[in-house]
Amino acid sequence: MSFHGIEVRQRAVTLLRGGARNADVARELNVPKGTISYWKHADRAQRGECPGRRSPLCPRCDGRKLDEVAYAYLLGLYLGDGHIAHSPAMRVPSLSISCTDTWPGLIDACVRAMHSVLPGNHASQVQRQGCLEVKICSKHLVCLFPQHGPGKKHERRIALEAWQQRIVDLYPWDFIRGLIHSDGSRITNWTTRLIGGERKRYEYPRYFFTNSSADIIGLFTDALDRVGVEWKPANQSRTAQNISVARKASVALMDAHVGPKH
Repeated sequence: MSFHGIEVRQRAVTLLRGGARNADVARELNVPKGTISYWKHADRAQRGECPGRRSPLCPRCDGRKLDEVAYAYLLGLYLGDGHIAHSPAMRVPSLSISCTDTWPGLIDACVRAMHSVLPGNHASQVQRQGCLEVKICSKHLVCLFPQHGPGKKHERRIALEAWQQRIVDLYPWDFIRGLIHSDGSRITNWTTRLIGGERKRYEYPRYFFTNSSADIIGLFTDALDRVGVEWKPANQSRTAQNISVARKASVALMDAHVGPKH
């Protein structure tokens, strides 16, 4: 194995800092390209310039300031229709949110939230059948979403930690919007009424939230209570629970702060 003196390494670092390419430096100094790459990485790490390391990455581990508004929204998306993939075979966990193709505004909002919560990490978009999967990878996802665990969310207990609950209490509408955008909907119901002897069609908007986890349903209804939205259980199936918001004043509140998917 060849040994390269300190003078050679310092010369390489000087050239690299000046913008020279790894391959050109390796050729000029007759040093393996892998060695040059290692010297460059070590130099950048020593100066705090490694990619993605310009600032602490994790609010839970490193104390970086968290965009709590974006986090409340992303937490709602995750609890509604997201999942974190993490196994011993994976180098870094990944968070995936499934978004219907016909709602580009929702896709953009999801990407913005991911970038705000995990600055420096890139959110990718993967086309699936009938939906677009928005995905971001970070070793700190489990720190930010401690609800992650083995099995499906509705098969295990889901509870917010104290720091998460504080954020949801401060930004309940962002949390509600994330839940509605993932596992909810705004629809228009209709009925007929006899007015002046004539039967007329009457339409009214309504919000629904559907989830198989009683714990997540509870988090949703608790947030609705906090902002003064009246709700009631709707028809339930064996696999899911439905929450309905139909009263005019409550629908108006939801329209002002959530609105239909787009």
